[in-house]
Amino acid sequence: MEKISFAGIGFLFLLGLAGNGFTEETVTNRQILEKLNSMDVRIARLEEGQKGLKEEIRMGQQSLQKQIDDIRSLLYVILAGMFALVGFILWDRRTALAPAVKKIDLLVEREDRLEKALKEFAKKEPRLTEAFQHAGVL
Repeated sequence: MEKISFAGIGFLFLLGLAGNGFTEETVTNRQILEKLNSMDVRIARLEEGQKGLKEEIRMGQQSLQKQIDDIRSLLYVILAGMFALVGFILWDRRTALAPAVKKIDLLVEREDRLEKALKEFAKKEPRLTEAFQHAGVL
């Protein structure tokens, strides 16, 4: 069963009065009908305005979502750049230290050979043995 609004009941009531030939009431009924029609027109305008507002809100939300996506993409780029920079620093540090480590290894090896040679010579030379003992090497 369809619902009938109060405006619809009023309209039917006014039509019934207009059909009875009451001239004064007919004029009043026409005025009421004109007011109802103008209200319908204003309501239609309001509905159109609401549709426009809904569309603007939807477009604003889309714009905001695009900005959020752009910021998220920028954050990913920044993070990738930071990881690349840390990787480069670690690689560069290794490559920069490699020659120094190699040089230290060579010097330690040379020192060991010199120490061994001096200890061998100290076995034959008592003064060198005394000097080593005094220095705490032997």
